Amino acid sequence: MSRFTDRLYESVREIWGKSHRHPFLVGLRDGTLDPRRFMFYLRQDYVYLIDYAKMFAIGGTKARDVETMGKFAELFHSTLNVEMELHRRYAERFEVDRSELEATVPAPTTAAYTKYMLEAAVHGSLAEGVAALLPCMWSYREIGREFAQAPGALDHPLYREWILMYASEEFGELTDWCIGLMNELAEGLPERELAVLEERFVVASKFEYLFWDMAWKEEEWPV
Repeated sequence: MSRFTDRLYESVREIWGKSHRHPFLVGLRDGTLDPRRFMFYLRQDYVYLIDYAKMFAIGGTKARDVETMGKFAELFHSTLNVEMELHRRYAERFEVDRSELEATVPAPTTAAYTKYMLEAAVHGSLAEGVAALLPCMWSYREIGREFAQAPGALDHPLYREWILMYASEEFGELTDWCIGLMNELAEGLPERELAVLEERFVVASKFEYLFWDMAWKEEEWPV
């Protein structure tokens, strides 16, 4: 019997494939990515993750049992103190301190993406919030595992740590929990509600592609 997340995965297979082939990620995998672009990405991702962490905090308030609340608290902690710490360590290599990271002005794509997710989390059901946040975790897990197996990818002195973070067992376990929660929340829902969840998942996946593109182009506000 297929799971709802199997349906979600099929709905974004082409989008995720296009993301994996984006020149930003191709360069990160083979080590040819300009470090300047990588630092631009890190700064944007840092302010993105501040709002992404809020998704887990909101999820905790909407959870119906203590166990789920606890897992959202773990995800909140992991984002703020593990994933974002990686960004802070990278920034130090570029002589950018924490205050500079936090003062980063979100690019148009970053602002639009986080607004979309937070709207889903605040005004939608718990299932809608999970559907909106899941593409980030799930696609990064795929990218990390794929890159960790790519010949020579882990030899790069700058990008190795990034790949290992998202290929890690710990990150994979948190991702699998979110996938499982998505299936639990979708169980028994009528098709009209499942369609809403699928739309959330697809739109967030499109934003993931746009985020890589934004980093590649070093997108700024036009005025």
